[in-house]
Amino acid sequence: MARTANPPDPRRWAHGRGLTAQEAASRSRMAGPNEPPSQRRSKLKIAIGVVREPMFLLLIGAAGLYFAVGDRVEGAVMVAAAGLSVGLVIVQQIRSERALDALRVLSEPTARVVRDGVVTRVPARELAPGDLLVLAEGDRAPADGVLVEGGPLRIDESALTGESAPVIKTADPAFEAGRSPETAKDMNDVAAVLAGALVVGGQGAVVVSHIGAATQLGRIGASLASVETTRSPLQIATARFVRWLGLAAIGFCVIVAVAYGVLRGGWVDGGLAGLTLAIALIPEEFPTVLAIFLALGAWRLSRQNVLTRRSAAVEALGGVSALCVDKTGTLTVNRMRVAATWSPGRPFPSDGAASAHEGRVVAVARLACATPAVDPMDQAIAALGETKPSEILADRLRAAYPLTAKRLAFAQDWLTDEGRSIVAAKGAPESIFDMCGLQSAERLLARRVAEEMARRGLRVLGVAEATGPLAAPSETIDDLSFRFTGLIAFEDPVRADVPQAIALCRRAGIRVIMITGDAPLTAEAIAQDAGIPVVGGVLCGAQLDAMTPRELALRAAETCVFARVSPEQKLALVDALKRNGEIVAMTGDGVNDAPALRAAHVGIAMGERGTDVAQETADIILLDDRFTSIVNGVRLGRRINQNLHRALIYITALHVPIAGLSLLPILFGMPPAFAPLHVVLMELIIDPICSIAFEAEPDAKGVMDQPPKAASRTLFGLRDIGRGLLQGAVLLAVTMAGFVFALRSGLPEEQARGLLLSMLIAGNLSMAHAELSEPGERLFPPHRIAFYAVALTATLIVAAALYVPAVQELLQVAAPGAMFEATGLAVAVAAGGWPGLQKRIRSHLRAAPIVAGDSAGPESPRP
Repeated sequence: MARTANPPDPRRWAHGRGLTAQEAASRSRMAGPNEPPSQRRSKLKIAIGVVREPMFLLLIGAAGLYFAVGDRVEGAVMVAAAGLSVGLVIVQQIRSERALDALRVLSEPTARVVRDGVVTRVPARELAPGDLLVLAEGDRAPADGVLVEGGPLRIDESALTGESAPVIKTADPAFEAGRSPETAKDMNDVAAVLAGALVVGGQGAVVVSHIGAATQLGRIGASLASVETTRSPLQIATARFVRWLGLAAIGFCVIVAVAYGVLRGGWVDGGLAGLTLAIALIPEEFPTVLAIFLALGAWRLSRQNVLTRRSAAVEALGGVSALCVDKTGTLTVNRMRVAATWSPGRPFPSDGAASAHEGRVVAVARLACATPAVDPMDQAIAALGETKPSEILADRLRAAYPLTAKRLAFAQDWLTDEGRSIVAAKGAPESIFDMCGLQSAERLLARRVAEEMARRGLRVLGVAEATGPLAAPSETIDDLSFRFTGLIAFEDPVRADVPQAIALCRRAGIRVIMITGDAPLTAEAIAQDAGIPVVGGVLCGAQLDAMTPRELALRAAETCVFARVSPEQKLALVDALKRNGEIVAMTGDGVNDAPALRAAHVGIAMGERGTDVAQETADIILLDDRFTSIVNGVRLGRRINQNLHRALIYITALHVPIAGLSLLPILFGMPPAFAPLHVVLMELIIDPICSIAFEAEPDAKGVMDQPPKAASRTLFGLRDIGRGLLQGAVLLAVTMAGFVFALRSGLPEEQARGLLLSMLIAGNLSMAHAELSEPGERLFPPHRIAFYAVALTATLIVAAALYVPAVQELLQVAAPGAMFEATGLAVAVAAGGWPGLQKRIRSHLRAAPIVAGDSAGPESPRP
């Protein structure tokens, strides 16, 4: 098949300009979308899952008891409360599902196709039969089709056939563009490319024949078309905690009911008391809050162009301490242009508009560009014009030789119109020098020129050629006699917003580590422009291979710039950083980056230039390939972790007084403080505060001025549980004391219960406000609208309970005297809000200047 030396011009392909946009749209309407069936949960499935929860069953049990003893109003209210509780959870989960739907749209696989004669990237669901699809190494085929241009392709069909060895696909130029075979048997097996198959080598153009359910696979890119719902370690641990607490609650329910019935003779009241305690003990908010925070957190990250594929990454992203990034396209603008060329015997440098002498360097470099051109440097070479030597005007590609670990150069074998062979190679200068066997003087001069280019921050490639009489293509080019053609240098400047973002990372205690395949001098120049410290020097891939794992861990702890690193060596770097106790985020875009992406705590694939393999392996896909998007994601990850941490502490604290007030009065022979209806009322206030107020809270002041948490520290551990229990115990002690005091002061039972209810809700709101507040901010900041809305609703409910006769009768509460009410509310607010006051005092003491004459003495050195 005739090939051109230039990157592909679709107008010169045998299959023309592909489909027009109108043709593709028409065929897509007829064939349907190229996508798998919807994986979204229906509202009915969500509702069924919710009503199976223990909390709903307990509420229905309480309602049944009320109906059994003839309290129809209370029973109806409990049923309504159960419906309201279930409805709230369903609404929250539907909100989460909508967030996941937005992520599914963003994570939808894309494909490069020729539309209207232009290579463009479109969502895979928009593919139509007859589309001209461009596939390259690392791509996963999104539809069935026939290879008609380029190749040969090495295809991994293990997902379809179970055969692990890649198969070779060669082009079928006789296939008619736009023809759609009726069955897969009509396609030439040697040229057939099936949906789901992975391209592990080569590049080519494929005419799409079958899409969607008509493909042999029957579904397209399912691993990318949906957000993975695998539970995070925190979700698993919390679910286990709630399960054991639920079993304990049921056990206590039975014990309390039996004890109440035996000791007091009131079996129905005992059953209600037991159900009250069980409802109070089960922290059903834990799994709900976790699911909502992680789903909405992933959605918020997507608005920062950070697509989360695994929920565990939301937790890990906020704790990253080592951020390993590529140079090209992440730190730089990824718009390469030829900045300089040089050939032996010419002065240095010459600009990108190559002179006649350097035209040979450009021409040979163009022959060493992969077709179709995907790499930015290949595209930059193609942009230099059409001039090329006369002996290669009519050329044919015979073979391609990819980079190897020992030879960092790419080469292609072409047939000229004169019946000769020309093998063009470009790659790392030192590799090209070795291939050409340059003598010491020639090598020294070429190396000095390459170093001077690198000092200017340019990426340098060597160019070489080997010509000779026509023969069968070689299996290897190691034995060919190459002639050094020259050097070609590219510039890709640092993005304008990168230095500021790196400075922010350093302030946040995050090490930014640049890993590149460029030369050390180029890497050092770019690192200095970006603001990455190079105090530890630049470590090269060859040096990494010579180190033991312990030596590499020691050097990795102080080195921030790595050059000439192969994708395989990224894995060793990840392991070394993890050995040092770092929480590692690693970026990658190639097939060989997959092991490092999987090994890192957070694998980040490039969305624009990343291969399907890298994207399938990664935890996160960076939609715009920008470094600042990663930093914004880390900031948002810290915010999510911070708010989730606060919410979990609050939930733990609030269940202590609710459960305690449900049990202690019974143990002490006092009238029951709460009935199931009161506990449900409290639960309906807790849920909105947790899921709305805490999730909506913005970044805390200085969230990026603190070091990340240690890898060994969990988001919610024993220390946090202890903190929540302490806060809850203080509120329990105060409210229980208020209830006892009210009864001993002669207040009727209904008024004592009304005082207790108002104190507990006031303490609840005060505790939430204290957990949300930050030192230095206003007492009531304007951004906390969600919390104020919940607080106002709770206040109106309490006012109705205390002063509206119908509600008083329903809840069996009454308003105490004004003095009792004012005193109780003041004490409850203090009991719930003391953690906030403690934070403010501690912050003030930490910020207070040390004055002369203190205990250290005026001459004592300050720490």
